[in-house]
Amino acid sequence: MLIFNYIPIGWSAYLSFFDAQGTVTPDTFVGLDNYADMLTGPFAQSLLTFSVFALFIVPLTFALALGLAVAVNRIRFARAFFRSVFFLPTACSYVVAAMVWKLSLFSGVRFGLANTVLDWFGQDPVAWLSNPDPPWYWVVLVTARLWLQVGFYMILFIAGLQRIPDSLYEAAYVDGAKPGWQVFRHITFPQLRPTSIAVLLLSLIAAYQAFDEFYNLLGTARGYPDFGRPPLVYLYYLALGQTQDYGHGSAGALILALLIALVTLLQGQVLGFGRRD
Repeated sequence: MLIFNYIPIGWSAYLSFFDAQGTVTPDTFVGLDNYADMLTGPFAQSLLTFSVFALFIVPLTFALALGLAVAVNRIRFARAFFRSVFFLPTACSYVVAAMVWKLSLFSGVRFGLANTVLDWFGQDPVAWLSNPDPPWYWVVLVTARLWLQVGFYMILFIAGLQRIPDSLYEAAYVDGAKPGWQVFRHITFPQLRPTSIAVLLLSLIAAYQAFDEFYNLLGTARGYPDFGRPPLVYLYYLALGQTQDYGHGSAGALILALLIALVTLLQGQVLGFGRRD
């Protein structure tokens, strides 16, 4: 922990106060200039890109994972099969999934699967990843992430569903509750509150850390386009690209870490994480 976590974090904090372009042993102290540059430059725009991504991915992940968990938990046959089918994409590499999405499903050519389906309905082919106007690339990014992570959160919801005592449902039916939406709204969903909070927290943090699908879907041999650039991709090019600017890169990494911590604490406080019912 000391060697691989605390020392790199401390050294990154040290670099963020220096002009550390091309060196990890800088001697020019710049104070908070690196932080000011990051908060007023393209890095701030990348945070907006993340916000759009989180706005799509967090609620969709929550709704789809919960819906799948309820459906799979109710079926009486081949339950293990359906759990495995929906969970298997979680074991798939983000890089591999991104390449499948890019080269096969949303390739942008006339023979890509998505454009073939559009052609059945008489629509023109769409350049899914190369044109920011309209921003069809969000469809590719969001569907790839959903396919990869919904199964994992479905398993969390199934674990939560199986912890609900049958006596609660029996008492509800005795009191006249009708199976379906009424029972789900007043029994199932409130009992899933701790799991729901955990899913929201984990999916939001995962959205902040998005890198592989953005880098592999939107990056080309000519580099990465200006649009659709999340924070980690921007920091990758800033600190590890041709500029080798470790000062600004470290400042951006610490801003991002602080932002994740603050949002997580705020979200936990609002949702009542750890609070007794």
